[in-house]
Amino acid sequence: MSSRDRILARVRSALADVPRTERPEDVEVPRDYDRTRSGPDVVELLVDRLVDYKAVVHEATDVAAAVADALRGRAARRVAAPVGIPAEWFGDAEAIRDDPALSAADLDALDGVVTGCAVAIAETGTIVLDGGDDQGRRALTLIPDYHLCVVRRDQIVRTVPEALERLDPSRPQTWISGPSATSDIELNRVEGVHGPRTLEVLIVRAVS
Repeated sequence: MSSRDRILARVRSALADVPRTERPEDVEVPRDYDRTRSGPDVVELLVDRLVDYKAVVHEATDVAAAVADALRGRAARRVAAPVGIPAEWFGDAEAIRDDPALSAADLDALDGVVTGCAVAIAETGTIVLDGGDDQGRRALTLIPDYHLCVVRRDQIVRTVPEALERLDPSRPQTWISGPSATSDIELNRVEGVHGPRTLEVLIVRAVS
């Protein structure tokens, strides 16, 4: 008996008392879990989680002025921009549109990227992108070393189930919880390995 045969035999043995079905849709999946819960204000909770993840967080009511100030504060002069981000957000910075698609080398040479988001999850401090017009393709937010993400108050939910209800599973999703970071076996933290070294989040309570 080969190793494969032994593994499959053990799987069959482990599943011997499990009712069989011909169609996956016949399997009943429990859906009676909590989808939301009470707790602190979702904006305050999201800010707390993001700061804990070492993201830079601001709150504002004038999104154009706040984005321009953030870019100016980082001396970001040339910034990648999805097609759906308004030109007036960039202030003195030059918005480099991803149309036609910029190469990896072009993106790496820029000072950062500005995007919106699809939804933000307060409990986990997670921002979800789904490739919308204000977010662009995944490479835009993985290659530049600085990502400024604009999150509207009405895009913030408390729990993951609430976020999933807003998302289209057929769209490409990127889930971001703080700047890109990893640790080796000695727990030495290295940032910027799989994405931007700096994540700055602008929470807009009311867009003006």
